[in-house]
Amino acid sequence: MFAVVRTGGKQYRVAAGDKIAVEKLAGEAGDTITLGDVLLAGEGDSLADAAKVTVSAEIIAQAKSEKVIVFKKRRRHNYRRRNGHRQQMTLLRITDVGTGAAKKAAAPKKEAAPKAEAAEKKAPAKKAAPKKAAAKKTEAK
Repeated sequence: MFAVVRTGGKQYRVAAGDKIAVEKLAGEAGDTITLGDVLLAGEGDSLADAAKVTVSAEIIAQAKSEKVIVFKKRRRHNYRRRNGHRQQMTLLRITDVGTGAAKKAAAPKKEAAPKAEAAEKKAPAKKAAPKKAAAKKTEAK
């Protein structure tokens, strides 16, 4: 399935697995974002309702684009100015193009938080044991 999305004032035709470079978006490398402004969607020759389609992407990196040279000159006035500019951009990998139901099915995969909480509860118990041993040493003196 493909979709046409608008971000950063430009439009991109994307499908699952595509890599695109867009204007800078907020987020760190590895974060998952949703491109909400879907203009057109479909598969092959048939078009789908763009309002029901969501496009999710993973941020690969935050980078700078190629340098653009800005050169100003006024002839016969000995005026020359050379400047450069590198625009900030975000590299995205499109992970999913589909309806909202497909996105809801992917959401339960991120339930690793309860395991992390259990590990945190065990960690203070291990730290408590050496404190008891330290208390016995002070009593022995």
